[in-house]
Amino acid sequence: MIDRDLLQVIRDTFKLEWRGVHGLPHWSRVRVNGLRIARQNGADQKVVELFAFLHDVKREADFADPEHGPRAAAFIKILPGELLQIDPQQKELLMYACYYHSRGMTEADISVQTCWDADRLDLGRGGIRPDTDKLCTDIAKNPEFFEQAYQRAIFRNMQNKPQETVQLWKPA
Repeated sequence: MIDRDLLQVIRDTFKLEWRGVHGLPHWSRVRVNGLRIARQNGADQKVVELFAFLHDVKREADFADPEHGPRAAAFIKILPGELLQIDPQQKELLMYACYYHSRGMTEADISVQTCWDADRLDLGRGGIRPDTDKLCTDIAKNPEFFEQAYQRAIFRNMQNKPQETVQLWKPA
């Protein structure tokens, strides 16, 4: 889980509106999408969860910002290990997932694919219905799974579904 220290670093780093289109509500839905996929396909849940909260952390604009992924990867590279609590291989997967997440790629490690699908399934928040041809995993392409994720994105409010509550840090 994301701990308070990491969440504070993310909050201090993020330049856009905290509850905006690329902020905390989006990251929370990406986390839900990603962990649901990972539970079924064996993707690394720690990588998926960290991706959810870090992939847009270095955005400088809500729309045209093609280099935000590479900036996020560079940011992750310099984060102290005690904040991420992952091994070097997981860190590489996380950096790769962030670097390329908005480039439209579909071929990668299953954990990376899960990250990308989790993010793409939340496009509905901006009025875009995701294209299943641009999703990577069979789970994300499943019509029922896809529609549930799309509806979460449209409603943009996870509090409507109590079972979706996101714990952002480990209790002390």
